[in-house]
Amino acid sequence: MTDGQFETKLEEGVGRLQDGLGGLLGDPVLQMKGKGYLLCAKARSAGFKAGDAVRDLTVDQPVVAVVTAGLAGFALAMAWVRR
Repeated sequence: MTDGQFETKLEEGVGRLQDGLGGLLGDPVLQMKGKGYLLCAKARSAGFKAGDAVRDLTVDQPVVAVVTAGLAGFALAMAWVRR
């Protein structure tokens, strides 16, 4: 587990704690902060998973990764020129 993934798990725990405490105490501001932390942690976790998947693809199948990157660059260049 990397430092970023550890921080994400910690942030998710803080969010769950704040959400639960806000619901228990009836404090909607604290509850919304907790939900915000939880949402950010889930988005960050999804980013780490996507990065891991790209890294694994690049290591396992470098030719496919290069061709995919080339096609994506070509598509972006064509979209940019059409503007």
